[in-house]
Amino acid sequence: MTALVRCGWVSSAPEYIAYHDEEWGRPVEGDDRVFERLTLEAFQSGLSWITILRKRENFRSAFAGFSIPAVAAFDQDDVDRLLADPGIVRNRAKIEAAISNARAALGVGLSDLVWRHADPGSPAPASGADVPALTPGSVALAKELKKNGFRFVGPTTAYALMQAIGLVNDHVADCWVRDRV
Repeated sequence: MTALVRCGWVSSAPEYIAYHDEEWGRPVEGDDRVFERLTLEAFQSGLSWITILRKRENFRSAFAGFSIPAVAAFDQDDVDRLLADPGIVRNRAKIEAAISNARAALGVGLSDLVWRHADPGSPAPASGADVPALTPGSVALAKELKKNGFRFVGPTTAYALMQAIGLVNDHVADCWVRDRV
């Protein structure tokens, strides 16, 4: 039996393998589901993605399952609760941005807004070196999100979101998942 070829960023960590094989690059729609991914990508900024994967269930619990109306109703007591929660990344700016973003998401169809920037026909990268950190599409998405009141959503975070939820297919050409998403 031959080993499956995966994208170069996948380490031997079981969380990375499962995330890559079952989630990354697969279409995610629905406002709460997109909000979850946007929030987690913002929390990942400056950290390793494995840190977020290992804390994801804690994030889901701490952020009311990423229900936009529930998170939008969070107050200072919730900020204090989150800052004291060792199960998540305790960064005040990111916590406050997540709450602010939930409030911004109440006024827009987040999933539709994000999916307007899909680029499913992007060419298959030959290797990880061919995968950009940002694109004109991610710059436009970040700009539109910011225009609608979202925070912690620069072009690099926007591109990571685009990759994660299937707006682009950045599985490398010989990755076994590429043609399955």
